[in-house]
Amino acid sequence: MKEEIVRIQRDALARIAQVSDRRGVEDARVAILGKKGELTLAQTGMKDVPREEKPAVGQLLNDARRAITEALDAKLVEVQARADREAVAGVDLTLPARSLPLGGLHPLTIVRDEAIGILRRMGFALADGPEIEDEFHCFDALNTPADHPARNEKDTFYFDSGKLLRTHTSTVQIRSMEKQLPPVRVIAPGSAYRRDEIDATHLSAFNQLEGLYVDTDVSVGDLKGTLEYFLRALFGSDTEVRFRPHFFPFTEPSFEIDVKLKAAGQEPRWVEIAGCGMVDPAVFEAVDRERGLEPGVRACYAGLTGFAFGIGLDRLAMIRWGIRDIRALIENDVRFLAQFQ
Repeated sequence: MKEEIVRIQRDALARIAQVSDRRGVEDARVAILGKKGELTLAQTGMKDVPREEKPAVGQLLNDARRAITEALDAKLVEVQARADREAVAGVDLTLPARSLPLGGLHPLTIVRDEAIGILRRMGFALADGPEIEDEFHCFDALNTPADHPARNEKDTFYFDSGKLLRTHTSTVQIRSMEKQLPPVRVIAPGSAYRRDEIDATHLSAFNQLEGLYVDTDVSVGDLKGTLEYFLRALFGSDTEVRFRPHFFPFTEPSFEIDVKLKAAGQEPRWVEIAGCGMVDPAVFEAVDRERGLEPGVRACYAGLTGFAFGIGLDRLAMIRWGIRDIRALIENDVRFLAQFQ
């Protein structure tokens, strides 16, 4: 038995020494140490060894297995090192590596995150709502008359089911008031969709940041102060802002907000970036009815005041970086996007 173990070890080490690749190392391991390997089969003969010889034979088996295992491991390292050398043969390892281009955030992502950060510090919470909406949340609850042009299929994307792609993020105002009790102070960034003709300042899919504040004794002064502070925090303390009277079905009084765009090589010009106003009481009454309350009898929102605003994030990016054409924001031209790394 002892002579057999010594022979197996000698032959195994000789075989391993002749191996030249990983496959050969694995074949040798299986042939010698596998379930049906030569040393494994020899170990089964321990039952026939006299009792007094078993310690010595067992020690010899263990020594043989250890020596073979170490030889296999050493050969594997040798084979791998040889393969690595062959893989880089003829390659000048002193050559500098190719530099990888750095990625960066999209300008819309940058301005959205900064705008959210400013408004969050002012006490606004984030809210969200579906982009596929129904007419109640997109129009009815927002005091939009049945014959209003915005409801027309020429202005709004409708589905066969009667659902539609929201034309503004104001729908989140209604859903927020349906879910929570006043006071409400929320912002809702998201996409909106309209059948606008695409040009240098309009897209059919664009990005808005909606805001709503409802409480007792909210005034126009609160509205103007909030938005002026926000815009100057975003663009700088010397930013010129103006409010122009306007009309929206869901706010009264209503305003459009312009910021003066000052870009290198261009004449300064006013750019519309937001609509805002005091929430129309009819909107509060619609929310109360949807909550199962009867305005004038038992109300939750009726009798409160609040303001709302919707800011075009695309326009904010145009003003921030002097972008002449809004279409540059959706074309994914890497030459344009590389400027924001």
